Amino acid sequence: MGPRKARTLLAAGGAAAVLATALTACGGNSLEKEGGGSADGGSKGELVVGSAGFTESQVMAELYSKLLAEAGYSTSISKLKNRELYEPALEKGEIDVVPEYAATLAEFLNAKEKGPDAKPVASNDVDKTVAALEKLAEPRGLKVLPAGEAVDQNAFAVTEKFAKKHKLKTLSDLGDSGEKVKLAASDECEERPFCRPGLEKTYGIDVTGIDPKGVGTTQAKEAVKDGTDQMVLTTTTDATLKDFGLVLLEDDKGLQNADNVLPVVNAKKAGGKNVAAALEKLTEVLTTKDLADLNRKVDAERQKPKDVAEEYLKAKNLL
Repeated sequence: MGPRKARTLLAAGGAAAVLATALTACGGNSLEKEGGGSADGGSKGELVVGSAGFTESQVMAELYSKLLAEAGYSTSISKLKNRELYEPALEKGEIDVVPEYAATLAEFLNAKEKGPDAKPVASNDVDKTVAALEKLAEPRGLKVLPAGEAVDQNAFAVTEKFAKKHKLKTLSDLGDSGEKVKLAASDECEERPFCRPGLEKTYGIDVTGIDPKGVGTTQAKEAVKDGTDQMVLTTTTDATLKDFGLVLLEDDKGLQNADNVLPVVNAKKAGGKNVAAALEKLTEVLTTKDLADLNRKVDAERQKPKDVAEEYLKAKNLL
């Protein structure tokens, strides 16, 4: 959903209710004034951390929230299902911080500014992608904090049986095979360039339709496992593919861009050095493998995102 990622849409009314609840819980006053609190963790105001509706985003939001709390902020988490809902809230200052993916957010803002047919600004070069993102984010009152090593790119998986039967290792192999596939993904996959349009244009894959079951959800993977669908949109940090008998097909033509994880904040309310310093502690240590492990603990071991985040930060001596 670069991500970045396609997301399952939440009814606007429901999303507004979730956001309103979160804002009410913290008084609706998300303020950070540089130097407004003591550097050793005094009261510095309230920050709302935004989360999208998938496991990794929820875990990242918990990680951010705990680090900011450790730095002296009063924090809460507002869960909105997708970028179409939380990005405008971030611009307005209704939420203050979100975990994001460099390439996907860059293209989202690019399309928002110049239209759906805008010339792409993201690539698989993380430095250039982040630079492009910064140029698009700044006029909207957003500040992009540094990206780290951890990267989560969209990926597509089929069953091991399907791959073996049609001799598939790459997405090009699937396109060349001429096999028709129904794709378990999210509603946005119909229009997102990395998803259905990209699969058809870049690889010549015959996508017969989208089964709106979300990105890498259990329901989506079950649909592929039982043959209802033939392929699922998931991510490179999906730690449960083997549990469903699924394998990733290599993105051999580089359809996906540099979706390195990075924090994006409302510049006015959370753009100070204290927030940046708190979040950088995580950015410096988080790896792609860590992301997969964190996802597994929630998706496969059924631990709570809050508990998984706390355990990880303590293991890294960040709490």
